[in-house]
Amino acid sequence: MSSIPLPSRSLVALACLILTALLVSPQACSRAESAERPNLLIITVDDMSADSLGVFGCKLPDTSPNIDAFARESLRFTHAHVQVGNCMPGRNIMWSGLFSHVNGVEGFVPNKNADYPVLCDLASQAGYFTGIRGKVSHSTPYHPYAWDAVLDSSGDGKKFHVKDAEGYAASTREGIAMADEAGKPFCLLINISDPHKPFYAQGRRGESIPDPHVPSRVFTAEEVPVPGFLPSDEVIRKELAHYYSSVRRADDCFGQIMEALQRSGQAENTFVMFLSDHGMPLPFAKTQLYHHSTHTPLMVRWPGVTEPGTVDQHHMVSAVDFVPTLMDVMDHEHPQPHRLHGRSFAPLFHGRSQEGRDHVILQYNENSGRNRHPMRGIHTREFLYLYNPWSDGSRKFATATTGTQTYGQMVKRAASEPSIAARLDLFDHRVLEELYDVRNDPDCLVNLIDHPDHKATRDRLRNQLTAALVKIEDPVAPLVASIDDASLRQAYMAAEDARKQKAQEAKSKRQKRTGAAAKGLRDVISLRLPISVQKGRIFTVTVSHRIPESLGTQKIHVTLKRASTDPDANINDRIHREVVSAVGTGDVEIDFQIPQTTDVQNVRIAAFIGADFESNLLHLNSAPIRVK
Repeated sequence: MSSIPLPSRSLVALACLILTALLVSPQACSRAESAERPNLLIITVDDMSADSLGVFGCKLPDTSPNIDAFARESLRFTHAHVQVGNCMPGRNIMWSGLFSHVNGVEGFVPNKNADYPVLCDLASQAGYFTGIRGKVSHSTPYHPYAWDAVLDSSGDGKKFHVKDAEGYAASTREGIAMADEAGKPFCLLINISDPHKPFYAQGRRGESIPDPHVPSRVFTAEEVPVPGFLPSDEVIRKELAHYYSSVRRADDCFGQIMEALQRSGQAENTFVMFLSDHGMPLPFAKTQLYHHSTHTPLMVRWPGVTEPGTVDQHHMVSAVDFVPTLMDVMDHEHPQPHRLHGRSFAPLFHGRSQEGRDHVILQYNENSGRNRHPMRGIHTREFLYLYNPWSDGSRKFATATTGTQTYGQMVKRAASEPSIAARLDLFDHRVLEELYDVRNDPDCLVNLIDHPDHKATRDRLRNQLTAALVKIEDPVAPLVASIDDASLRQAYMAAEDARKQKAQEAKSKRQKRTGAAAKGLRDVISLRLPISVQKGRIFTVTVSHRIPESLGTQKIHVTLKRASTDPDANINDRIHREVVSAVGTGDVEIDFQIPQTTDVQNVRIAAFIGADFESNLLHLNSAPIRVK
């Protein structure tokens, strides 16, 4: 279904003229105009379950005073979900509007040949200044990517610590100031690291360690609640205390960001969206498709548009809908010719309703180790149906949460406690199908897949999932459609195993080839650079190449970056990149231009030769070049 566009700028302006003529308050027109083209501030937290926040029903008081205060000014979505419980594939779905099998980021391997636009591309096309803090490589198909600014460092080049609340305020201030200097509205994506591990003051073995980044409140093991999907004991509660303290630290960061926005004077013309990328980094949440894996605490504040303190308890929205929604907020065309998998829910900001928002499709493929465990799901307001074609009783699920103290404690206790042994077996091996009554069992403890009273629900959701997967051309669709065909599943998983093996072999060969080729190639490329450059004027970088005949045609990647004369500074913001092909011996000339409006004082040139950075034959970084 196509999105419903917001009114065009000309229509809003005309409405203002008419209203003004009728002696309606000029401030009303101002609000209408600002609502048409607001700044965008998108704030995410990392690995936070929705019900860890007070406003989403946390049983532990005072975890999130700043976010709870924001909720009182915002539109809150009860039924918002991300597509998957792990970071890089999930965030790439968010900012591409495409499911993983199409955007090419199914796990933690970048897509260096992406042929689709993502959020920063589209915002830039719409005339916005784009900036990002944190999760740069996880939010785009590859890194570095074409944001106007990466806000991970201070103005003097010192990198902000990912757990330091004040650093997030500084990044926000810098992004707003840079947009103002460029004369553009801003689109900032500020990604808070907490409560992602390492948790506050937790060492590798779960012991408490000194941590200079102290939350405004630290919780103890005695006071924290234990989620219903986990067993309870002293070890698990201690890890949860570290987690909830990290939730509070994320709230501190959020508060600093919002204060920076308020002090900028831009708050009344800024659309703010808040969410978590997925659930807490503990078993049965992160890297899963359970309710607490994908439920995200989505809230939106759009001054003059959304009603403060309102709650949408009806519509189901998801991360794949974010891009088309934000395009409507920016009053910008949706990307063409690419068909987005999501659709805009911007009409909901205006108090309207939408048909067809009664379910969300979920998709998991692989973890950071390239282990393939495909899962698909459909989540409605009442039920969650999951399909796990990898589950055969012997395959063991590989996930980051097996490294937690909680998982280790479950393994220890399973030897003598049958109930925990059963939960551990489900976690490790799963079953082919799962069905949960999430309205009454959000912890997904009772699998109803074989319950006779729920056969009709199972069949309906299975068929609905099949139709949805067919529509997006998901390769798992035939497996769901032929649910009883074990041989089809076995063949599919054999192909998945072969795919992983092929990737590992290719990586090994590439590393060996690169290592061998690099010997004796220390001068395969060299740079000739100007002593200084001037804003607004074109300058030329010459790359001399001496490529052995055996290597054939190679790509040379040349990037203009911000720089500092301080040797301890860590500035790595890309201004522009060019990629050219070269063969044999010769020179390649590349022209760059530093925008007249930028505040950059020094630049440098980075260059490498090879198909991609990981397999480069030589990587060069120039000394800082003065900008006049």
